[in-house]
Amino acid sequence: MRIALLGGTGDIGQALALRWARDTSHEILVGSRDPERARGKADEYETELASVGVEREVKGFGNEMAADRADVVVLAVPAYHVRDTLASVADRIADADVLVSPAVGMDRDEDGFHYQPPKAGSVTRLVADAAPDGVPVVGAFHNLSADRLANLDVDLDLDTLVVGDDGDAVETVVQLAEGIEGLRALPAGGIANAPEVESMTPLLINLAMENEGMHDVGVQFE
Repeated sequence: MRIALLGGTGDIGQALALRWARDTSHEILVGSRDPERARGKADEYETELASVGVEREVKGFGNEMAADRADVVVLAVPAYHVRDTLASVADRIADADVLVSPAVGMDRDEDGFHYQPPKAGSVTRLVADAAPDGVPVVGAFHNLSADRLANLDVDLDLDTLVVGDDGDAVETVVQLAEGIEGLRALPAGGIANAPEVESMTPLLINLAMENEGMHDVGVQFE
């Protein structure tokens, strides 16, 4: 399977690219508005993987070309870039693709981070409303620490919640997520439940900021 990480040069894009490249046989495509930056980052990821004994090819493209070649497209961009990024690749996403949204709307003040959803109610809903007809949208990877995920020396023991209205698309993303060693994916209902999932992210960041030794805090459900 080909996975395109649009905004794959950023924190969560890098983290997912490294883990999927190390732990699975999926083809990883790093996307960026700047194709040269994407190719440079792809080379960096290959070097980092080689440092842990993994020889894998990671390819870099402009976002449009990455989306055009992919089976699964991950919008690994901040919430305020989601709409523009999606608009730029809308004509490159085929009906069979799955579109994944890990973004969360947040604000920060002197007290910490606070959930700030868009008018649609959640970023996942915003993406679903803006996606081309027939393209299923799934929300996942919202509550993961990008730093922890990107550190290949760290063993994971974490859960990620998956929301979506298309059962087949949700199952695809569950399988992709669980291809990452130490990550368990739990379906959490339809996109209507995305606000509850997304709102945990600022809570986790605040916990990490306020408690020593919890920089890479995550969640587990028992």
